Amino acid sequence: MIIDSLLDTDLYKFSMMQVVLHQYPAAQVEYRFKCRNPGIDLVPFIGEIRAELAALCQLRFTPEELDYLRSWRFIKSDFVDFLGLFQLNEKYVEIMPARSGPAAAGHGEIEIRIRGPWLHTILFEVPLLAIVNEVYFRNTSNGLDLAEGRRRLHEKIALLRDTPDYAGCRIADYGTRRRYSRVWHAEVVTTLRNELGTQLAGTSNVWLARKLNLTPLGTLAHEYLQAHQALGPRLRDSQVAALEAWAKEYRGDLGIALSDVYGLNAFLRDFDMYFCKLFDGTRHDSGDPFEWGEKVLAHYGVNRVDPRSKVLVFSDGLDIPKVMQLYTHFRNRCLLAFGVGTNLTNDVGPVPLNIVIKMVRCNGQPVAKLSDSPGKNMCEDPAYVAYLRQVFEIPASQG
Repeated sequence: MIIDSLLDTDLYKFSMMQVVLHQYPAAQVEYRFKCRNPGIDLVPFIGEIRAELAALCQLRFTPEELDYLRSWRFIKSDFVDFLGLFQLNEKYVEIMPARSGPAAAGHGEIEIRIRGPWLHTILFEVPLLAIVNEVYFRNTSNGLDLAEGRRRLHEKIALLRDTPDYAGCRIADYGTRRRYSRVWHAEVVTTLRNELGTQLAGTSNVWLARKLNLTPLGTLAHEYLQAHQALGPRLRDSQVAALEAWAKEYRGDLGIALSDVYGLNAFLRDFDMYFCKLFDGTRHDSGDPFEWGEKVLAHYGVNRVDPRSKVLVFSDGLDIPKVMQLYTHFRNRCLLAFGVGTNLTNDVGPVPLNIVIKMVRCNGQPVAKLSDSPGKNMCEDPAYVAYLRQVFEIPASQG
């Protein structure tokens, strides 16, 4: 089986799940899968994907895994007790050939829909994406020996480690969702740990963090802010409500805010002096990273916060040269963190899959994100998107 531990997921799934348990245990949600690569035929692999899903849904957290989670300062004991009873249920997941669109003409698209209680479906996304990736590549890469992947990985490590003036530049592994395989992911992170030393800040993958004694990294994802479009007091206040709920749960811990659910301008309108001082920093995930960083640093200045005390986290499609460019540009002006995903865990030769699972409904209502990068948005209701643009004053050209 591809997934053999429920810890084989990203940390932000657990941090968000704890908020859901304590504040939104009755919320109902729907997620949808999308492959952004043209011409990828996943239909022949539906049977394998379903079999891996069935195996995933047999897993339970072991006592040792629960002890590990309980050791984190921000995890509450009642949440760990809940996880001790937790098991994923495949009745919430539907996998089939797409019923409309290009697949109707035989283009091989598949449909994955996850519907059910947020509390009981939130852990599906990351392992399901890892399953789709590994099933696809083990059937299409013709017994790849990974020599090319190792060569590319060592080149990246040498570039970062051996270039003068980059000793303070640290990266983290964010590559679980689009990895080539679980075994390769483990080899990549082990190699990074052994050869980069302190230049490896940690990994978003909880299973690997425990296995390799690394720091698990992550706070919240887009779905958390999107859900508040249906959970908050009114739509215009949903972003503020999401950040307030996070602060209520973590009291200043896990303080990295995601800035691109409605685009940076709308985020900064809500990210006032209180949030500037309370949160440790912000994360970039769409749009030009240099422009984004300059605007965020200027915003801290306007709100009388020293940007040198705040973290800018960059995580949008990074490779090592881009990391080094950003480090050079922003060093000594703020604290910096870099999450590198696909370029580390699926750069072995074949073209990586660009696949996502995004929340599209919460409590029966459409939800959406309108990021600073066209093509990253997913919503099934154009009228709702138009309304969202109006409420948050988002120009039609954005997203």
